[in-house]
Amino acid sequence: MKTGIRWLLRIVALLVALATAGTIIPRPLFAPVKASSAAATQRILLLSGPIHTDIAIPLDEETRAAFSFLDDPGFPLGHPNAEWLVVGWGGRAFYLETPTWSELKPLPVLRALTIDRSVLHVDLAGHIAEPQPAVMAFDIDSDQLARLRSFILDSFVRNEGEIALIRNAGYGEIDRFFEAKGYFNALVGCNTWTAAALRSAGLRTGLWNPLPQSLRLSIDVYN
Repeated sequence: MKTGIRWLLRIVALLVALATAGTIIPRPLFAPVKASSAAATQRILLLSGPIHTDIAIPLDEETRAAFSFLDDPGFPLGHPNAEWLVVGWGGRAFYLETPTWSELKPLPVLRALTIDRSVLHVDLAGHIAEPQPAVMAFDIDSDQLARLRSFILDSFVRNEGEIALIRNAGYGEIDRFFEAKGYFNALVGCNTWTAAALRSAGLRTGLWNPLPQSLRLSIDVYN
């Protein structure tokens, strides 16, 4: 019994050490991302929950064109009150089957801790108030925003050129789930995807950010 507890404590200590190192070691490691000479006229948002992060990109003309495949009567991409496209990546079982904490089940948790197929969750948002604790805002230029859009678009699975929608899946009236590239596990999770997306937009993150708190801290330190 004591031996088992000691091994558990060692594993916990190792994970804490890895998470700490992943926060304080920057990525890129040796060369910071070069500052752009273009005007930072575009604003993106990092939206944080207790264990998950989403990215919100502005619904300008270019974003609506790039994501035109989303537009239908149930997902009004061109609605005048829609200001943000909100995107998150995560494990299929946990994401689809846990819309609220009260609906948490053992199997999705097990899949999230081992390995699972991934999905993208896409939603629309109107005005998002700033500042607030769950929102971090970053000003980037048009080229950086274009790279972020490309990163997100490349995360969708396509079947014969068509985006793979997961039908009858969603938390509300307009949000959608789609099949995504990659596999989710305890080491490569939603927040590491978010970090990679932000790096595509020219921001610097920690080397490994499994939690929203470590991602936010590393971004705050290195940008």
